[in-house]
Amino acid sequence: MTATDMSENDPLSPDEPATPPPAQTEKGSIDWWHEVKSIALLILAVLAFHSFVAKPFYIPSESMMPVLLKGDRLVVSKFPYGWSYVSPSFHPLPFLKGRIFGRLPERGDIVIVSPHNRREDYIKRVIGLPGDIIEVRGGQVILNGAAVPQRALKPVRIPIDGNAPCSPAQFPGARATGTDGRSYCQLPVRQETLPNGKSYLIIDMGPSTLDWYEPVRVPANHVFLMGDNRDNSADSRAPLEENGLGGPVPWEAIGGRAEFITFSLDGNSTWNPISWIHGLRSGRAGNSLRPESVAPPK
Repeated sequence: MTATDMSENDPLSPDEPATPPPAQTEKGSIDWWHEVKSIALLILAVLAFHSFVAKPFYIPSESMMPVLLKGDRLVVSKFPYGWSYVSPSFHPLPFLKGRIFGRLPERGDIVIVSPHNRREDYIKRVIGLPGDIIEVRGGQVILNGAAVPQRALKPVRIPIDGNAPCSPAQFPGARATGTDGRSYCQLPVRQETLPNGKSYLIIDMGPSTLDWYEPVRVPANHVFLMGDNRDNSADSRAPLEENGLGGPVPWEAIGGRAEFITFSLDGNSTWNPISWIHGLRSGRAGNSLRPESVAPPK
């Protein structure tokens, strides 16, 4: 073989420059662009999950007692009623009519709702559906001309803590001491049962301005919402000027359905991490928030 032949067949002959090796990342350096992209994708995945599947929710008030207490953390599913303009996290969109794969809630469902005049979520129970005529007389819900059955039960006792202070202004005369020496909020409760057989507990401390509501027909694609703590709930009975919902709300404002409690805090925790463990309320984690089903009243 001649020298010329070797040169033509050898890609690394002296006449041809060798391909330089690819640039390598300096040992110990960080590919910041790759890290930023990874974090951004993770944030987008979390936001997508919160917007379209489920998200955590914190109970900031006592309007849904006794089922929900201030300090409860729970899971809200976003898909049971389809998706609307309030589905995305942080509610960045203006009001948009309609829902994607929309379905109305059932009576008795606990839902989160975003009033059109503010950027925050409320949590209430569905009482009236489109076409219903609903009113309240002396604390008694009248649905399509028939009183929704209520049955008085033994008072419930809720331990008094930082998130359940049993304010005398809201629950006059309700403070009691148990045989264990602890302080409790002893509240009168009734079991209310809707026409579809969904049953749950409500609190009624006596006469209040919310005990009376003139008859109203729920418009198409609207729902009428009420809190279980009937005397202390800014719901469909309360006007917008008083931070209420101002009557039936459009179904587009429904953000999801409450499913179950994950954990609950008593509000007594401090900066000390040890106090966080003691601040957990026992017996609340895992409690379902779907109403009990009983035989529909006749």
